[in-house]
Amino acid sequence: MEFSLLGPIAVTTGSAELSLGPAKRRSVLALLLLQPNTTVPLEQLIDSLWEEEPPEHSRTVVQGHVSRLRATLAEGGAEAYGIELATHGSAYLLRLPEELIDAHRFGELVALARPEAAPADAVPLLREALGLWRGPALTGTVTSPPFAAAAHALEERRLTAVEALGRAHGTLGEHEQAAAILYSAAVNHPLREGLIAGLMRALFHTGRQSDALEWFHRTRRLLNEELGVDPGERLRGAYEEILRAEAAGGGRTGAARPAGGARGTGGASGGTPSGGTSSGGGRYGASGDSRPATGSAARPVDGTGRAPVQGSAGTDEAHGAAGAPGSDGTKQGTPAAGRGGSGSGSGSGRTGAPPRLLPRPPARFLGREAQLAALTTVLTDGTTGESPLAVVAGPAGVGKTACAVQWAHLYAGSFPDGQLFADLRGFGEGDEAPPAEILGDFLLALGTPPERVPSSAQAASALFRSLVAERRLLVVLDNARSSAQVRPLLPGGPHCATVVTSRSRLDGLVATDCARPVGLQTLGHEEGAALLGAMLGPDRVAEDPAAARELVDLCDGLPLALRAAAAQLTARPRWRLARLAAALRDERRRLALLSAEDTGIAAALRMSVARLSADDARLLSALATSADGHLNASLAAALAGYDPERTQDGLDRLTEMHLVDEEATDVYTISTLTQLFARDERGEGGESDTGGTGDGS
Repeated sequence: MEFSLLGPIAVTTGSAELSLGPAKRRSVLALLLLQPNTTVPLEQLIDSLWEEEPPEHSRTVVQGHVSRLRATLAEGGAEAYGIELATHGSAYLLRLPEELIDAHRFGELVALARPEAAPADAVPLLREALGLWRGPALTGTVTSPPFAAAAHALEERRLTAVEALGRAHGTLGEHEQAAAILYSAAVNHPLREGLIAGLMRALFHTGRQSDALEWFHRTRRLLNEELGVDPGERLRGAYEEILRAEAAGGGRTGAARPAGGARGTGGASGGTPSGGTSSGGGRYGASGDSRPATGSAARPVDGTGRAPVQGSAGTDEAHGAAGAPGSDGTKQGTPAAGRGGSGSGSGSGRTGAPPRLLPRPPARFLGREAQLAALTTVLTDGTTGESPLAVVAGPAGVGKTACAVQWAHLYAGSFPDGQLFADLRGFGEGDEAPPAEILGDFLLALGTPPERVPSSAQAASALFRSLVAERRLLVVLDNARSSAQVRPLLPGGPHCATVVTSRSRLDGLVATDCARPVGLQTLGHEEGAALLGAMLGPDRVAEDPAAARELVDLCDGLPLALRAAAAQLTARPRWRLARLAAALRDERRRLALLSAEDTGIAAALRMSVARLSADDARLLSALATSADGHLNASLAAALAGYDPERTQDGLDRLTEMHLVDEEATDVYTISTLTQLFARDERGEGGESDTGGTGDGS
């Protein structure tokens, strides 16, 4: 006879399961099994079975359940197993060998396991222990606080065993197994710091540095949002350990270095190959809306010195350009600025491999040849004697992060002293990243001991500039809100280059730091159809080119929206493009349909609107009532009820944030999707989209 608490409450004899009756009877048995060979007072049973005031006949009810349990156990042959359910005055005692209870066997197996001292023995012991679980503990009992507390305690023991099994596999060098075991538990318990720390280490040792760092930033955000606390010592320790190991080029066993290096300071959610976003909460991803540069932009080579493989759609495979420099230390076709010693400058204080903190290359990256070429011109210009700076700006969901990250991977070889990446969270759900936090991460990645990282942003900025003064380093600052947020993070060396992405134009950086703007526009019909073809397969798009063109129009040419549309079609392989186009024509449903799990155009726009002043938000809402989205300052003033000067200032700010376009002098346009979103925020649009949290920057 065996008793089960680790899942549904059950009693089995051989292959047969005894019928235990209703939830309260199962709960009586569970409480007795939680305290085997111990007298349990009747009052304790009553208090556990009823959350509120128990009925007057509660004692009789409990006595009846005990009587039925005693008869059920007797029918199952309990006496032969040494099992007895006895009454002791106003208390009950379930006398039995404790090894018959699965929770007891679980505890014994876990106690025997020694993950660090004897990992080879610990793995089978812990696997056997965890194999006893058949679902959430105490399933089938009443939902009272005592049972909830008992179930929670058992679940804590299970998670401790999962962590121990992960450590045992890690000690054996079986990091893939450790990561697989810890992953599902981490997904279900995203605030358990010890579990996340173990998963981060396992991922790092398999070469997935980017994913490891993403888990840290995702958990940090959740801790802040849900509990209002910062990461504890274990989680922060794992993060700093990974950064130090990455900077020193060590800490990995049995795993090849991934092409993209480690993901930088700002990730929360596993990179989204089909998303077009870098979420303000720290999620990385890139909307692959462009092809690597050809023609005017020099074509780089991969880490073997060969040109990247050309894809069937005429694109360089992103992974082919993300590796180490060519045999001469540079990318073919890049200027001599990419040559030279690595970290040989005075005061570098660096040992080990340079940091490689870029996110993984964006998937299905198409087009954008002109923008990639412009970045090449700006960032490899060695004639000014200054550190070049480019600002990639555009509306939410247009693929700014994708463009910057793609270029960074293509020309990583021009920066042999490393590539740094940070999500500044300027347009995320939480607070923007303070410069001191990003600088601390950068300094750790560059090999600075934690105790030598200054606490003030000013001192950390000075140390950062000193360390990289003579290095050839690329810095990618993603999702910036303002110029002031960016300035402390800029390297000062003439051989360093910086790419900033933002929904704002960041005119301040242009004025004070000679930043060169690189604007991204929405996709035309041909490019948008090509993106759909890359996502869905060219045959599916070719069978209805007119519908493909209409989808591009309905998505306003935004890669993020097109990717969400492609996700809808991927999930419905029998749908023709025309069917989705017909659904999207319904303006009440369009925003909801243009979302895919944690990515959506409405969520992306929400992050932009959240950064507006109340006056500007009201102006945008008024502009959304325009019949065709075309208007001038006079019409905007009439719609908003503002005076001309106030209206013009507001239009300028909305234009700077790419929520409104100024096509010509005093000719403004607002996109259809922005109009729909603004109307929904006013409560005028029927169904409001709530799907997705990715900010689509």
